[in-house]
Formats: sequence, structure tokens, C-alpha cells
Amino acid sequence: MFTGLIEDLGVIVSVRKTGTGIRLALLGKADMEFKLGDSVSINGVCLTVSELGDNKAGLFFDVSPETLKNTNLGELKVNDRVNMERALSLSGRLGGHIVTGHVDGVGRIREKKQEGEYTFFTFDSTKEVLRYLVKKGSVAVDGISLTVIDITEGRFKVAIIPHTLSATTLGFKGVGDKVNLEADILGKYVEKFLSGRDSSSGLMDRLKEEGFV
Repeated sequence: MFTGLIEDLGVIVSVRKTGTGIRLALLGKADMEFKLGDSVSINGVCLTVSELGDNKAGLFFDVSPETLKNTNLGELKVNDRVNMERALSLSGRLGGHIVTGHVDGVGRIREKKQEGEYTFFTFDSTKEVLRYLVKKGSVAVDGISLTVIDITEGRFKVAIIPHTLSATTLGFKGVGDKVNLEADILGKYVEKFLSGRDSSSGLMDRLKEEGFV
């Protein structure tokens, strides 16, 4: 599990095909500790450290064909920067929102507009993501925890503060670029419970008893 608070901008140093998948090699901060098998969010995608380089900051990740099909990782090139976040420890702070690293869809930047100190991004999105978005709710964009300020047909809008713009890949991306999207998992659980698909929980009966349904 992740929080959507980016710890570092990693740099891609190698992209190598491995059958139908790829192996990514990247460099992160030298003071960030990693172990073999660690889960790391790369542009919002939960990947496993499969090898450590001679340099402690050198990391290797194997990316499956399914992940390539459903995310923007297949477009990464040498020298591209990526958002990095280590998995949340039990003693860590949940400063953003709960992010699983399981991407729901790939969107595109429709508009990037600066107004004063803020930069407003509008993203084209799939219905699978938009159905769970609400104004002032959370969404992960390339692994970044953001707050939705507006939703229209087929897209949503966020406001980015200067720190987020400089500390994440949003500062380098422009109109037309693809982004990984993950909706807040809480909305998915609520939908499941209220639809009655989880009959074993007894939640619907309880909601009826209390007069909510």
C-alpha cells in the first residue's frame, strides 16, 4: 500500500525487452534504502525490486505484458523521470490517501494551464475511473495523490501547487501525455457493498435496519 506522496524522481537508465515483457533499470536517491523483493510505486504502478545494482540506488524491475497493456510504463525511455514511492510501513504516516498501485486506466493530459501560483490540469479519463470520482475526493495520477476539483463529461480537473509540480513528473509532462490513473479504493468498496454483491457481509441488512436504505 502507498500514500501517493512521491519520495523521489527516479531516472530510467535502461529498458530491455524480456520476451513479451520488459526489464526496467533506474536510479533513485542514494539515501533511499531498498531490499530485494520490496514493493515500489513507479508512476503509480506497484512493482517488485527484482535485482539491486552495484550502486545502492540502482534498481531493476520486471514488468509483465499485462502491466504494459494497462499502464504507460511501456512508453518509458532512457533518461525519462518517474515518480517513486516506497510501500507504506506500519509506523508511517498516511499523508495522502490509500493507493494500491493497481492502475484502473490510462488517461491523457487535456489541458495544462497556470493561473497565479497554481497549475491546473485537466485529464481525459475512462469511464472505469470517472465512476468513482467525486469533487473534493482523491485520485492518484501517475502515483501522485491529488484532489479532484471538477468533473465533466469524460474528464476531471485538479489544481497543482508549485511543490508538487517541481517534485513530480507533472512538471515535465504536457498536453497529450499519458498518465496512469487509480481511483480511491474506498469508492470501490462502497459500490460493492451497496450493490449487494457482497451478501456475506450483511451490510445491506444493517443499512436497512438503520434506515439508510
